[in-house]
Amino acid sequence: MRKVCWRLFWAGTSIVVFTPLVPLAPPAHAQTAKTESGAGQLPPVTVISPQTTRQRRIRQPQQSRRERSAQNPAVVQPVQPVAAATGVTSGSAVSGPQGLQPASASETTISGEEFNARPASRVGELLEAVPGLMVTQHSGEGKANQYFLRGFNLDRGTDLAITVDGMPVNMPTHGHGQGYADINFLIPELVGAVNVRKGPYFADKGDFASAGSVDIDYLTRLPKNLAEISFGSFGYLRGVAAGSTAVGAGTLLAAVEGTKYNGPWDVPDDVRKLNGVLRYSQGTATDGFTLSAMAYSNGWNSTDQVAQRAIDQNLIGRFGTLDATDGGTSSRFSFSSNWAHSSAYGQSKASAYVVRSSMQLFNNFTYLLDDPVNGDQFSQLDRRTLYGFNASHSFDVRFAGIETQTRVGLNTRGDDIRVGLLRTMQRATLSTVREDQVREGNIGLWADTTARWTDWLRTTVGLRQDYFAGRVSSDTPENSGNASATMTSPKAGIVLGPWYRTEFYGNAGYGLHSNDIRGATITVDPNDKVTPQDRVPLLVRSKGAEIGIRTKAIPDLTSSVALFVLDFDSELLFVGDAGTTEASRPSRRVGIEWTSTYKVRPWLSLDLDVAYTRARFTDFDPAGDRIPGAPAWIASGGVTFGADTGWFGALRGRYFGPRPLIEDDSVRSQDSLIFNARAGYRFDNGIRLQLDALNLFNAKTSQIEYYYASRLPGELADGLADRHVHPAEPLAVRLTLAGRF
Repeated sequence: MRKVCWRLFWAGTSIVVFTPLVPLAPPAHAQTAKTESGAGQLPPVTVISPQTTRQRRIRQPQQSRRERSAQNPAVVQPVQPVAAATGVTSGSAVSGPQGLQPASASETTISGEEFNARPASRVGELLEAVPGLMVTQHSGEGKANQYFLRGFNLDRGTDLAITVDGMPVNMPTHGHGQGYADINFLIPELVGAVNVRKGPYFADKGDFASAGSVDIDYLTRLPKNLAEISFGSFGYLRGVAAGSTAVGAGTLLAAVEGTKYNGPWDVPDDVRKLNGVLRYSQGTATDGFTLSAMAYSNGWNSTDQVAQRAIDQNLIGRFGTLDATDGGTSSRFSFSSNWAHSSAYGQSKASAYVVRSSMQLFNNFTYLLDDPVNGDQFSQLDRRTLYGFNASHSFDVRFAGIETQTRVGLNTRGDDIRVGLLRTMQRATLSTVREDQVREGNIGLWADTTARWTDWLRTTVGLRQDYFAGRVSSDTPENSGNASATMTSPKAGIVLGPWYRTEFYGNAGYGLHSNDIRGATITVDPNDKVTPQDRVPLLVRSKGAEIGIRTKAIPDLTSSVALFVLDFDSELLFVGDAGTTEASRPSRRVGIEWTSTYKVRPWLSLDLDVAYTRARFTDFDPAGDRIPGAPAWIASGGVTFGADTGWFGALRGRYFGPRPLIEDDSVRSQDSLIFNARAGYRFDNGIRLQLDALNLFNAKTSQIEYYYASRLPGELADGLADRHVHPAEPLAVRLTLAGRF
């Protein structure tokens, strides 16, 4: 069932109306390429509120669409969601696009069961369940991951919008990088579904979503309470306990997680992570509410990327560091609420959240290049409160014999930020480069309408209007100021089929990403307070298109192919010697993605994702047209087996292709191929014993590579340009003992 949502804002109150859409047609597949689970459909001509017996009927010619679907074996029938089948309620009342028919070939939903079936070395790597997404790390385990998707080095999250339980994870005007998305607070065992969409084609998605969006829904209840402990190589220790119980008319869910980890590094990471969730819910996803509180704290040391020549000259080992005091701390505390209601007039949704987060990083990427006496370590500080309201309403109308589904909505967000850049030595402050108080916010109004013209044709047109504004109060008064911008983004899509259990898709649209607002108000270099600096636009236009196909013509095989193009007016580019990003040149990416899942047996499945992207700057520059860090080839695949009891396991491989490290492509990174494996046994009494082997074949490769100038002790003042690498961790094993009761 597709849902349409209007987001309304009135007198400072977020009101959400959430209406089941009349299904335009049975989907060409009731599941995504990643899962056998799909969303069930309500009767296509009737909307019934649980609190009333009133019905609103839209007259249908002859039979209902559900009846016609039942008589047409070419139409893929909806599949009951895995979570529902096991008695697990997944998703909040208002987060994620559950129930919507796929609008593009690359749209998919991953069940929590599949998400947790993947052996991974860190929580961020579990996001590689998203087809074509590569997740790496070049620093300590408390820092946001590095993301790569559709030919983008997304740095810490720019152009990949991530939400958890309806709350945005990306941070604008962040101390470490625009769009910083730290997912370390995620507790995987609570994930009910991961909803994936790619490209700027969706009216309800705004900032940071041009390459794609990942919406993670938490469970509202567990079928059984859970307790587990894991321990393994390099001092790994993790414990988690979670459970839910009936309280009054609703359900109370609680979870707590603790992790310690040193890693293989000469200077141990000494990760100290604590995480907790408390969640109360009543009702269902269409008529109910949730209240959630989350808390997360982490501290760590980090071995950042190091100059390859330091390893070659035996100054340090492969797992050594050139500054033993790098590391950081971070915390995140949040409260959120979600509400949904169905009535004869449609479906309404509302959500609100407030998040308090802090982060301080200590990094030294260039060693002695700028300051041969004290070294080049610097600290990035970010402390903020962010808050937002979302509202939406959806309704169905039959106009001139055409079934239409309309969604209208409002997104609002505000950030109060203290952000700073300091020069440090062994984490002691030497001087302040700049420190700013920033207040910024945005409002997005959006609407889209889907029309079912025939049994084999439906179209969607949408429009989004975004307004961004803010003020920077800098310790360098010349860099203070106000900035604002607005942008209109039309969207469109078409779906043809199903024919022979196959659908064809076409999508096009405009999108945007925001730049750090400090770049939109800057006038002088904060280092010398004199050198003029050029400002960057607050908003940058993106535009893209995609054609694709999804088919289940072969029984038990789901396959999709998407061909896409994505243009940006300005690229965000990593600057290695500063460890930051800056606005750069316009760019174009053209690529293709192929995703397939084959259910060999009810207990055995195979999957394969392959993506290729050609990424280029589109203006002329003698330096070259390659985009540093942009991957061409990304692939992953695996086999998963097991049932509710007995043996289970998985073997997965991930291939990260070579990337240009500078614009003329004269220096390229190595490729990497890493395998992870899992084997375990589930006993009838709920006990689970599990062994994970990470980097199974002990591949000696790099997680990440950069190319820039740095200076080691005894080198020339100008330093040397070199590869800077962060090695993949060697073979590690982790044993887990878990129980459900």
